[in-house]
Amino acid sequence: MAFHLTRLDEKFHLLKKQSKKALVAYLVAGDPDLDTTLKLMHGFVDSGVDIIEIGVPFTDPIAEGPVIQAAHDRALNNQTSLDEIFNLIKKFRKKNSDTPLILMGYMNTFLANLETLKESHKFGTDAVLIVDIPGESSLKELGLKNFNLDSISLIAPTTSKERISKICSSSSGFIYYITLRGVTGSSHLDVKEAKKNIKYIRSQTNLPIFAGFGIKTPEDATDLSKISDGIVIGSSLVQMIHDGSDQKEYKKIYNYLKKMSDAIN
Repeated sequence: MAFHLTRLDEKFHLLKKQSKKALVAYLVAGDPDLDTTLKLMHGFVDSGVDIIEIGVPFTDPIAEGPVIQAAHDRALNNQTSLDEIFNLIKKFRKKNSDTPLILMGYMNTFLANLETLKESHKFGTDAVLIVDIPGESSLKELGLKNFNLDSISLIAPTTSKERISKICSSSSGFIYYITLRGVTGSSHLDVKEAKKNIKYIRSQTNLPIFAGFGIKTPEDATDLSKISDGIVIGSSLVQMIHDGSDQKEYKKIYNYLKKMSDAIN
């Protein structure tokens, strides 16, 4: 069987060649609506974003702070479904064939739509991050790799060394290191702790390691990019999307992303 480079692989090769770090941007599909989500995704790429994480709305997003929880609620009030998100991805792919797209959501949503999920690589999905996956064995049982989907995993500051080893062996794409204790958007970043933990994770895997949760300023981005392969911006973006109501307002978002991109490179 021929070896197939995924979009994530290609992106990482390109970034390495350019000696650049990856900028990953998160938004919740359907907040404020799917047409705006599509416009924002293209705007993100034009502003220096390398990879997009698409939040799949869920009724009880336990890992999220108030900002992203509220975005999930708004998207659900708009009746945003996983099928509609797949249509969103198809539309995005008409103009953009190379930016990796990651679905980030919760186990129940994906289990309820498993057959469609397994087909979603054909629509242009590249990876899945299941926030509340009960264990690494569950990840293997889903068998997403058989359907050309990478399985991204989260590692927290509290994750044991034994578990880190298991997570690394069952993951593909990249490792998402949570840079703080608590939910998304919390305020205290401990760069020293992150540096120590990321160093250990590197001893367990060759996968790229991205840092996320709580990154709000270019200074945060610079500090964390020095010890990781890229950074993930989530809550601050979701808040700006909610605060903005038109394309003029969204220019602030794009300028913010350009500053973050400059800060890590």
